[in-house]
Amino acid sequence: MNTRMLAYRPPRIAMGLLILALALDMLSPSREIQIVQSNLLGAIIGGTGFVLMIQAWWQFRKEKLAICPTDATHHLVTIGIFRVTRNPMYLGMTMMLLAVALSFGTLPFYVAVAAYFAIMNQAFCPYEEAKLTAAFGEEYLQYSASVRRWL
Repeated sequence: MNTRMLAYRPPRIAMGLLILALALDMLSPSREIQIVQSNLLGAIIGGTGFVLMIQAWWQFRKEKLAICPTDATHHLVTIGIFRVTRNPMYLGMTMMLLAVALSFGTLPFYVAVAAYFAIMNQAFCPYEEAKLTAAFGEEYLQYSASVRRWL
């Protein structure tokens, strides 16, 4: 597990990847090569991702839980959107990055989506899963057995 990435907050990682993708896209001689480009699909996926992320954020706020992945967690949230995915904030952010990729339609933005997903899946999710297993034991293990990491 790569824990160096844990020093950065997921929204900042997403923003950094977007800035890098934009710079690479602007400097790329192959800007005209479109992979998949759809503003409508991007709007639908991005809007859905935003709603997922905000629902999870609101649930954390309601329950007075820290949103930062490295902060202590006082109890599990297993209601609302957390009945469908254990990581709705990461999923929502990934979907919003995908929306941007669909809007631009070029390779650097799709690479940014893949990079963000990989960082969340390989660094943040395992870290949080270990932290929650240590804190809540069997309760978390049962929850994680019944609700998928992503979808």
